[in-house]
Amino acid sequence: MPFSFETLRRWPDLEGPELYAADAADRLILDESAEARAAAADDQLVVIGDDYGALTLAAADAGARGIRVHQDGVIGEKALAANAETAGLSDTFVSRDRDAALLADARVVLLRLPRSLRELRDIAGLIALHAHPDVVVFAGGRLKHMTVTMNEVLREYFDRVDVSHARQKSRVLLARGPHDGAEPQPERATVDGLEIRAFGGAFAGASIDIGTRLLLAHLPAPSGDDAIDLACGTGAVAAALAVRHPSLRVIASDQSAIAVASARATADANGVADRIEVVRDDLLRSQPEASASFIALNPPFHVGAAIHEGIAPRMFSDAARVLRSGGELWTVWNSALQYRPALTRLVGPTRQVARDRKFTVTVSTKP
Repeated sequence: MPFSFETLRRWPDLEGPELYAADAADRLILDESAEARAAAADDQLVVIGDDYGALTLAAADAGARGIRVHQDGVIGEKALAANAETAGLSDTFVSRDRDAALLADARVVLLRLPRSLRELRDIAGLIALHAHPDVVVFAGGRLKHMTVTMNEVLREYFDRVDVSHARQKSRVLLARGPHDGAEPQPERATVDGLEIRAFGGAFAGASIDIGTRLLLAHLPAPSGDDAIDLACGTGAVAAALAVRHPSLRVIASDQSAIAVASARATADANGVADRIEVVRDDLLRSQPEASASFIALNPPFHVGAAIHEGIAPRMFSDAARVLRSGGELWTVWNSALQYRPALTRLVGPTRQVARDRKFTVTVSTKP
C-alpha cells in the first residue's frame, strides 16, 4: 500500500476518533523542509519526536534514505515500524538512541517540538554539539503548545532562528548556525532524603509528584525478594524500595527513553544501581507471566495533550498477567478517575489503603 497520511495508524498505541497519527504540524514541517531535504544526501536526515512515523515515512516516500530516527516512546517505534511495513518503506530508516551517533554529520533535522523547555534544551544542545555546522533544524508544533521561550532556547545554541508563517494553527522554527553544543545533563534534587535525577521531559522533573508521595508513604515491604516499578518515570519508587529494603531487587520499567535514562541516573545517585534493572518496555511485555509478587504503579492518564482513561486499564491488565497468585498491585490514582472497579475486574479484590483530597491508594490482590 503506498504511503499516505490517511493510512497511518497509532497502533499499538491507543486509537480512537479523537486521536490522530498525523496533524497539520507534521505537514508544515515537511513543506518547510522540502527543499533542504531534496538537497541532502543519504544518511544526512535526522528525525526526532516523530510519534507515529508521519515525518519519517513522508520523507522516505519523497526519496530520503538512511534516515536516522529517535522517538522517546517505544510504542512510537513499534507504530513507525508497522506503518513502514504497510507502506513498503521499512528499509529507509534506522531507529537510534538520542546520542552522538544519531546526529553525527546531520545536515537536516526534523523535530516535533516537545512541550518541556528542558527537553528542548537537551535536544538543541545535542544537535549543536554533533550535527554538521551547516545543519538546518525544522522544529514545528501546534500553536497552542508553543511559546516564545522556545525561540530563546534555540538561540542559546544557534546563531539564527527564523519563524515560519502560521498555517492551520501550526508553526515551524528554523534554526541555523550551531554553537556551544552540550551533552544533556540531568536535573538534580534531594527530596525526603532520596536523590532524584531527571533529564528534560521526565514526568515531574527532579521532584516527587504528590500522587507518588502518597504511594510511597503507604508502600509496605514486599513479601518476596523482588518488585516492579511499572511506569517508573524518574525511578523514585524503585529507588525508595531498594533503599528501604537492602535485599530487594527491583525492575523499573517505562516506555520512555527519557524516563529510562532518568531512572538509571536516580538509581546510581542513590547507590542502588546494582539492585535496580531499568528496562524500556511497552507495559511489561518483556516480563514472563506469573513472575512477580509485588508491583507498584502510578499510571499516566495523558495521551499526548489529551486526558484519556484508556491507558491505565491496559497497565492493570498487563500487571495482572505478570503477577503470581497472591501477588499485589499497589496503585495510586486520581480519585476522580474511579479506577477501583477496573482494578477489581482486571486484577482481583481491591481495597483502599489511603486517600487524600486528590488521590487514592489501593492494593489489588491476584487470585
